[in-house]
Amino acid sequence: MDAVGDLLAGFTVILTAQNLYFCLLGSLIGTLVGVLPGLGPLAALALLLPITFTLTPVAGMVMLASIFYGAMYGGSTTSVLLNIPGEAASVVTCIDGHQMARQGRAGAALGIAAIGSFIAGTLGVILMTFFAPAIAAAAIRFGPPENFALMVLGLVCTLFMITGSAIKGTLMIALGFLAAAVGIDVVNGQERLTFGMINLTAGFELLSVVIGLFGLGEVLANVERVKRGTLLAERVRNLWPTLADWRASWRPILRGSGLGFLLGLVPGGGPVTASFVSYALERRLSSNPERFGKGAIEGVAGPESANNGAVAGSIVPVLALGIPGNPVTALLLGALIIQGIQPGPLFVSQRPDLFWGIVASMYVGNVFLLILNLPLIGLWVQLLRVPYYILFPVVLLLCVVGTYSANKNVFDLWVMIAFGVGGYLLRKLDYDPAPFVIAFVLAPLLEQSLRQSLVMSPDGALILLERPVAASLLAAGAALVLLMFRRQQTQGGIP
Repeated sequence: MDAVGDLLAGFTVILTAQNLYFCLLGSLIGTLVGVLPGLGPLAALALLLPITFTLTPVAGMVMLASIFYGAMYGGSTTSVLLNIPGEAASVVTCIDGHQMARQGRAGAALGIAAIGSFIAGTLGVILMTFFAPAIAAAAIRFGPPENFALMVLGLVCTLFMITGSAIKGTLMIALGFLAAAVGIDVVNGQERLTFGMINLTAGFELLSVVIGLFGLGEVLANVERVKRGTLLAERVRNLWPTLADWRASWRPILRGSGLGFLLGLVPGGGPVTASFVSYALERRLSSNPERFGKGAIEGVAGPESANNGAVAGSIVPVLALGIPGNPVTALLLGALIIQGIQPGPLFVSQRPDLFWGIVASMYVGNVFLLILNLPLIGLWVQLLRVPYYILFPVVLLLCVVGTYSANKNVFDLWVMIAFGVGGYLLRKLDYDPAPFVIAFVLAPLLEQSLRQSLVMSPDGALILLERPVAASLLAAGAALVLLMFRRQQTQGGIP
């Protein structure tokens, strides 16, 4: 099969000393980010994005992808031992994982979380190996109208999947488009929204925006809400699950793996949604649902497998279609664009070394993460003792250094501070910054597709309705909008 041969070629790319080093480094940083409460993959990727500019595209993307799925592994440690989620996708793990720790079964909870994550991650990458090229092969027939309609559908799906207010999500998307419009119009050379400021003619630097929102903004928000939990176990023993644990867990692991991958493919889905849906599914399928919330190992195995399966699924549309489904994959897309690489249907055929190198690195990274999260669990437990008054100033320093090092421009620091304060205020007002980042990254691509569609059409915007695929995608988006309004009405009106 072609996919198997291409994957073997990908292993020849990744199995070099440099690429293996950055894969291991990303896995280590991702686990660390997941373990330490108050951080997360978004903040870590934003802070480390400048480092990848000095690396080859393969090494840089391998490291960023490793951080993403490494954080899914590490997040279970604090959830189980402290009842504080290391990152958002591990919130559900707190429910039964911490109860298992209170019963003296922290080792079994952490063991099944690591093993389930490894199985789900590996199955997810296997599906990705065959799924992504097939999607790219179908999408390669798309023209600008279809690409425009597909990106519109992706934004609508993002709105549909978020749990907060649809109105607030729509406003964040509009603000993302507005921020992306700042600068010089590449078609007619006119300045847009620069207000005569020379520094704004190049627009807002993606790096400054994401470091401000998810680095500085996270620190300001976490200073208020992160609490010091009680560490339930100084030493974690009996990591290998018992036979009874395996009997209870193998079905939730497989269900979580498949469910996570499918939800990862959907824009707006991703690891957080997958973990919540998996927990609800396992509770409904259980013959003793009253055990959930009291230390049911299925409540750890299912969600932890789902969030790792979702990582592979969420990377597929970025590489195969050039469309991010969540803020983390939006940063991955931004990193590729900054490197001068355009993800999309042609990416697989034009840059097979990079595409298959990333896929192969995820197989290798899952092995690294299993090693890091079972034998070295004692090390991660000790890191939970790091005081926040040490951790957060270090993050702030990284925000400043990372932002300035990209372009050596002081104005970027002011942009970072402005977006950091803005992100903090948005969180206080219950606005989710995720749609903003996705819209900010997609806006230039969406505008380009729309303009190309209008240029090639004698009937103007009617080309979007005359092309069957584009019309179908827009119709699907319109149907989701109607469903959103219906859902809000059943919940008591549109907030």
